[in-house]
Amino acid sequence: MTANPASPPPAAATGRPWTCPFCPLCCDGFSLAAAPRPTLIGSDCGRAAAALSHFGAAPASATARVDGRAVDHRSAVAAAAAILGASAQPLFAGLATDVAGMRALYRLANGCGAILDHANGDALMVSTRALQDRGVFYTTLAEIRNRADLVVCLGTNATDHYPEFFRRTAPAADAPARHVVFVGACMAASVPGLEACTTEEIGFAGDVFDTVALIAARLAGRRTAASDPALDALIVRMQAARYTVVVWESSSLPAQGALVAEAIQRIVNTLNRTTRAAAFCLGGGDGGYTANQVMTWLSGLPLRTGVHMRGLVHEPQRYATARLLAQRAVDALLWVSAFSPELAPPDTGLPLVVLGHPGLEEAAARANSVFIPVSTPGIGSAGHLFRADGGVVLPLVPIYADTLPGVAEVAADIAANIAAARAEGGAR
Repeated sequence: MTANPASPPPAAATGRPWTCPFCPLCCDGFSLAAAPRPTLIGSDCGRAAAALSHFGAAPASATARVDGRAVDHRSAVAAAAAILGASAQPLFAGLATDVAGMRALYRLANGCGAILDHANGDALMVSTRALQDRGVFYTTLAEIRNRADLVVCLGTNATDHYPEFFRRTAPAADAPARHVVFVGACMAASVPGLEACTTEEIGFAGDVFDTVALIAARLAGRRTAASDPALDALIVRMQAARYTVVVWESSSLPAQGALVAEAIQRIVNTLNRTTRAAAFCLGGGDGGYTANQVMTWLSGLPLRTGVHMRGLVHEPQRYATARLLAQRAVDALLWVSAFSPELAPPDTGLPLVVLGHPGLEEAAARANSVFIPVSTPGIGSAGHLFRADGGVVLPLVPIYADTLPGVAEVAADIAANIAAARAEGGAR
């Protein structure tokens, strides 16, 4: 396979800024050193460094496999089409890909009646269910940078999983002075972007459920039996702030975390009666936000939706990947993981098709399986990802011209094979 001739020149060859595809912040102000392997310049982000360590200065060679045996690309596509075409209820999971890849996967799902769920579906459904049940008031990275004078990090220090968050949202030159409060979390040391801010740490009043309930009740003017001096002071500060942003991380919440997400929205809604406030959810990694956005605009429903003959069915609890596999409610699995070999398919005895990073070759080497290596958007091919604040789509510029096809190309090839086989069967 050769690179798309219409793709932009590799970022490493031109010295242009590079957009990092390995985190939903999609940082686009840094560049890369190409040799001896891609290395980030201008940031010490551990998440990006770990992801880049899986790539060399030149495209890696990788071979498609069927049942562990090396085959050519066409044979692997035909084998994948045979598995999915024969399935009564396939599951498309992982879904770690870009906009074009997810669009093609949704079209493929329409052709074989699949259920779609992301690898980080549990965390994604926390914010999605809050949106469905109560509505949400979210802000953007630029709004935080330009307007927020109070940032409340609830149950997260933000930088453990999103190292560049505070640098991306550091107060602009003409922004108001900012105070950052870490509630139930310890601030990391030497955090870029916090130098100009005052900070403090306070504990939970019980657990995260108790804490958000107490803040929401006190802001609404209701009396509570419990009282916490540090939280009382925070509530006063939130009422006096010009613009409060509550930052939370969907993957850090315990079971039934959607209740916490809804309480955060109650806090934001109450503050907006007298001042200005918004929430910012950290999550959606491995292309999770992108998969959810594309699924929603193409079908009208978010992930954990089945494309069935009777129509679209959205089941946020029943269509969780782990539940479907444990209950044997599906009979084939298509796993997509284009960004990292660390996002491996779950252990299952079902017929398995993996469209993945070349490093996943061994994870898919078993009987009744197909492995097709794919290019990583932003490394070997161009693409687009939705950023964490939802409404921004950023282009990904490759650092070299890959020899591997993208997820979109492979999904389209599989769909064409399934359609051709059905047409041939109908003609007989």
